[in-house]
Amino acid sequence: MNDKTFYAAMYLRLSRDDQEKQAGEKSESGSIAGQRELIRSFIREQPDMELYDSYVDDGWSGGNFDRPEFKRMMEDVEAGRVNCVVVKDLSRFGRDYIEAGRYIQKTFPALGVRFIALTDHYDSFLAGTGESSIVLPVKNFINDSYCRDISTKVKSGLEAKRRNGECISPFAVYGYKKDENNKNRLVVDEYAAGIVKEIFEWKISGMAVSAIADRLNQNGILSPREYKNSMGQKYKSGFSGPGHSKWGSASVKRILTSEVYLGHLVQGKSRKINYKVKKTVEKPEAEWDRVENTHEPVISEDDFQIVKELLKTDSRKSPQMGQFGFFTGLLFCGDCGEQMIRRVVRYKGKQKVYYICSTKNRGEGCSRHSIEESVLKMLVENTVKRHANAFLEEKRLFDRAKGQEADFAAVSGYDMEIRRLKQEQDKYYALCAGLYEDLRAGVVTKEEFERLHAGFQQKAGELGKAQEKQENLIRDMFQKGVLSAGRLKAFQDCVELKEIDRHTLSSLVRRISIYEGRRVEIEFYFMDQYGVMLGLNGRQEQADKNSERGA
Repeated sequence: MNDKTFYAAMYLRLSRDDQEKQAGEKSESGSIAGQRELIRSFIREQPDMELYDSYVDDGWSGGNFDRPEFKRMMEDVEAGRVNCVVVKDLSRFGRDYIEAGRYIQKTFPALGVRFIALTDHYDSFLAGTGESSIVLPVKNFINDSYCRDISTKVKSGLEAKRRNGECISPFAVYGYKKDENNKNRLVVDEYAAGIVKEIFEWKISGMAVSAIADRLNQNGILSPREYKNSMGQKYKSGFSGPGHSKWGSASVKRILTSEVYLGHLVQGKSRKINYKVKKTVEKPEAEWDRVENTHEPVISEDDFQIVKELLKTDSRKSPQMGQFGFFTGLLFCGDCGEQMIRRVVRYKGKQKVYYICSTKNRGEGCSRHSIEESVLKMLVENTVKRHANAFLEEKRLFDRAKGQEADFAAVSGYDMEIRRLKQEQDKYYALCAGLYEDLRAGVVTKEEFERLHAGFQQKAGELGKAQEKQENLIRDMFQKGVLSAGRLKAFQDCVELKEIDRHTLSSLVRRISIYEGRRVEIEFYFMDQYGVMLGLNGRQEQADKNSERGA
């Protein structure tokens, strides 16, 4: 390379924030074309300069130097093929004050590379003799400040949209699509939403997350990534590698745990470290932007809550089972708390199915807690039907009392649990008061007083929170009803069905515990609400009897 000839790199850049592309406009922005013409004219007028190549980062931020064409240019610079870099102005080169200064004042001089910013009248060959040596860091600092200011404004705008319930993701979550008239609103994608519903139904039926993924792949259902690509969307996911993407446990679980299918938007789960670094960090759940009822739900609240409970004990299909078990994800050892496992015993051509403790099966202690499947199913079905009948009867009485003269204030005033909690709280407050007398009388030392007083105060505070929780429960029952229409139907179906199906069982039962001697304990959903109804109806019945005696 001739030392008297400068082989120039024409570097052009425009960020997405600066672009205002209209429909039908050429793929290259107008600003890039303007930069090219300006630099080309300059190089053409220089007798000692020859254009080596042009490097265009169209749509890339100047906040950092992680840009494909900039990297290609630097490879040519380091290889000695380029010894001059020409840009329109310093902001096109980059807006990072520190990095831009490092390249212009250290890297390029070390490599013998001339740097020219035309409209800023900067030429590194003349920088040491004029005011440009002072102006350069100032302009770089201004460009950096501009980049930071833009980042802050964009971030504020996105936060406002999230809090307003607008979807700011470039792609709709699987099961939805962007509204054609409002890109920040989700509408149901009927086909994909149908797959989402099937995924929830399969989970409720007892299928493991991995088994659901296998079935989707066997049925030839495109994964969310492949489905979006098939619809013409250039979708890339950080969860998928190169090549064809299939359903996996992670993608199924993301669907089963996403509140978007309830009609709610949950956004802002992560944030960038700063405007110069692309790396993101997860935010605490309390800082997420959650807005309810922003779009049409695909899944009912009841089914979502059932699945949420089942996911806590995700089940695996036994290879001996032709279908998924009736009790999958619901059956536990009453002593060690581990799941019960299904075992098939064959003897002389006959077959019996038992459930035993998985801890004992692994040889790690506990005992078998063995119970035959047919016996367990009969016990559970009879108990669940009795509970459903009792629940529906109490609900009928509760609704009648609520519709007549009872109100929230009246019910919360004599709710048994609230009264018990209040009495317990008063006891701890009394103990606190008594401590002051003991301290003055010298019965306890100051250290003992402080330790005991803090403990009593903490206990009283916990009881106060429990009272508030019970009051909110009663308030919700009066405002929203005892339970949803979907769950009420499950109670009614339970009474009417000759044999309870898996979905009904999952809708009503949270947990079944098995103890030795075939003792079975069943934990139902809505037990708190049931207790409130029992208390109200019992007091109402007593009031009616007292009224009859008075008459």
